[in-house]
Amino acid sequence: MTQATAPTRATAGDMTHRQILEALSGLLLGMFVAILSSTVVSNALPRIITELHGGQSAYTWVVTSTLLATTATTPIWGKLADLTSKKLLVQLALGIFVLGSVLAGLSQSTGQLIACRVLQGVGAGGLTALAQVIMATMIAPRERGRYSGYLGAVMAVGTIGGPLIGGVIVDTDWLGWRWCFYVGVPFAALALIVLQKTLHLPVVKRPAKIDWWGATLITAAVSLLLIWVTLAGDRYAWISWQSAVMVAGAVLLGALAIRVEQRASEPMIPPRLFRSRTISLAVVASIAVGVGMFGASVFLGQYFQISRGESPTMSGLMTLPMIGGLLVASTVVGRIITNTGLWKRYLVAGSALLTVGFALMGTLRADTPYWRIAIFMALIGLGLGMTMQNLVLAVQNTVGTHELGAASSVVAFFRSLGGAIGVSALGAVLGHKVKDYLAEGLAGLGIKASSSGSGGTLPDVHTLPAPIRAVVEAAYGHGAGDIFLAAAPFGLIALIAVVFIKEVPLRRHNGDPLSAEIERESTVAAGGGAPVVRTGIQE
Repeated sequence: MTQATAPTRATAGDMTHRQILEALSGLLLGMFVAILSSTVVSNALPRIITELHGGQSAYTWVVTSTLLATTATTPIWGKLADLTSKKLLVQLALGIFVLGSVLAGLSQSTGQLIACRVLQGVGAGGLTALAQVIMATMIAPRERGRYSGYLGAVMAVGTIGGPLIGGVIVDTDWLGWRWCFYVGVPFAALALIVLQKTLHLPVVKRPAKIDWWGATLITAAVSLLLIWVTLAGDRYAWISWQSAVMVAGAVLLGALAIRVEQRASEPMIPPRLFRSRTISLAVVASIAVGVGMFGASVFLGQYFQISRGESPTMSGLMTLPMIGGLLVASTVVGRIITNTGLWKRYLVAGSALLTVGFALMGTLRADTPYWRIAIFMALIGLGLGMTMQNLVLAVQNTVGTHELGAASSVVAFFRSLGGAIGVSALGAVLGHKVKDYLAEGLAGLGIKASSSGSGGTLPDVHTLPAPIRAVVEAAYGHGAGDIFLAAAPFGLIALIAVVFIKEVPLRRHNGDPLSAEIERESTVAAGGGAPVVRTGIQE
């Protein structure tokens, strides 16, 4: 490997622990901003949607729009990272994210808020993909578990601090929910300064074109699928001509995307990667983990505020067991993996804990004792901490340096895709279940559901008469239990996928082992694909 011209930071092997931490400081701060700005609205969202006169569909799409934009742009950022300056890209992604946050704070309707959240998602896609790529560029796989633990810890702190800060902001009259979107701006400005001073990376420059056709088709297919999942059962029946047209259209667009990717010289998602059993199974597990991580947990704030009548601040405090489990698992397991080089057992254990945690949360009701919920949330947090970063680590251990961006973004892409599908599908399930439970409960009071005003906007339980409030709290509590129960099979899918991943001990260097694995596992004749062009790393 050719040494870069940077005087102090050329390659991963030349960097001390202190130099790596110094180089990662701005990156971790940027990730903190992204996580904080994303989670700060979680407990504020019920209040935001109520004040903007939105309903359950708007609540779902405020979250889904960000995940969709993140999903669609993650492969683009990953591909760009293989072609140009990673430092410039991460600064650009951070700037886009901050711009989206400021504009979101100025929104006057749910439509405007959703559009601004899309812009946030574009920046978040860059930060998500580039954080993993930059770490992989500097750090060998064997040592990466340790630093992935630091990344997991930063994510946990941002996830803990976000809901708490958001709850305090919403509960403070002279601030208001709009400051949830402004609070990350000072941190972002600091992150940009620190990144400029501390992050010095070798730059790979290769003449190549971005596969815009592939990116467009992939985005269109995913978007159409999510629109169908969100609207089916509400605007039209699940089995209807509208459903048939949307599903057929999504399948056709997906097929076209695959064909384009197979023919592209620089595909957005290289089909070659999926000839590796490790990457294919990690993708399946990432989709399943994404469904559970985003799809179920995003509605926890709504459960605590509507079903239990808690304030936004208290809702943030009540989710601490899950975040604590994530923090402990990501840091402790990361260090263990670095010391041993073995990772599969933690993926298996994490997926099992995730499945059990979701299944137990399926018993959730409005009057479930909190100590029991805390235990269930802690199990989910431990499961997420053991699986999220380590799925990326397993994939990065399979590819060479020149494909780290594409491979890392593939995992992030499918995890975000699973999350977007999960939020849309489980949000739709929650809406239908709540509607049925409300109708049943109100019928017991001799009230028609259509006269309750619950069909459009999210209710403010503090303003409802006591008998109706009890019905609403029970309906949303039971509905929350149902969506966690629906998420449990996805945890099981992740468990099955990781069981069949073949463990390869983490390497102490950044090599190119993917070709060897493909030769072992693929039934395609050797030499059938285009040769891989490797270039020296230049500053």
